[in-house]
Amino acid sequence: MKIVKLFVSLIATLLCCWATVFPAAPAISKSTASPIYHVDTKRKLIALTFDDGPHPVYTAKLLNILDKYHAKATFFVVGQRAKWYPRVIRDINRRGHEIGNHTFTHPRMKNITTARLRDEIRKTDQVIYSLIGKHPRFFRPPGGEVTYTVLLSSTKQKHPVVIWSYHQDTRDWAHPGIDYIVNKVTSGAKPGDIILFHDSGIDQTQTLLAVEKILPILSKKGYKFVTLSHLLQEKER
Repeated sequence: MKIVKLFVSLIATLLCCWATVFPAAPAISKSTASPIYHVDTKRKLIALTFDDGPHPVYTAKLLNILDKYHAKATFFVVGQRAKWYPRVIRDINRRGHEIGNHTFTHPRMKNITTARLRDEIRKTDQVIYSLIGKHPRFFRPPGGEVTYTVLLSSTKQKHPVVIWSYHQDTRDWAHPGIDYIVNKVTSGAKPGDIILFHDSGIDQTQTLLAVEKILPILSKKGYKFVTLSHLLQEKER
């Protein structure tokens, strides 16, 4: 009997030490929304999204292409770049597109602290509000990296996290070729898709040329290009 008591006491002590040295990870609150990758809808609606801008040349050219095909899009902007190019931000808003939060300096999400990420989101919110009079609704983490810190910080600051549809990562940042980008988007297009492009980088010419080909192809198939807020209305119906 004494041996059993000693064994139980030893186990309890070890468990206590384990909990102190290796505390359990905090559970994600039930109120923490899951990231959005796609919207279930039968209507032929697609959300075009552009990361890492604004860019004084590529974004401006892209806006003209979108206007040409009566397409709306959502731009996930880097706060620092928004501060550098305020005219482009105002132009995005003036033309009826949506602006999302993509952090202030585009840091990696892997090891970022909650405090720093909240500051990155807050600063970008402030810059966007100062330029167009409204805060971004959505947040997209750089690289699409979804971590506990990302979910916690975005929820605390009331930003739904939006990534992109798994089959619609164009990898345009790697310059895979215009035909690759066009085929990637058009061959797998589905209602409710969220497509990832970039409007800033060393050279986004391929993206511009690909978008100009994609829009008429999908338009002929009956697709319309809308902002994320518009697309999310389908989910909320």
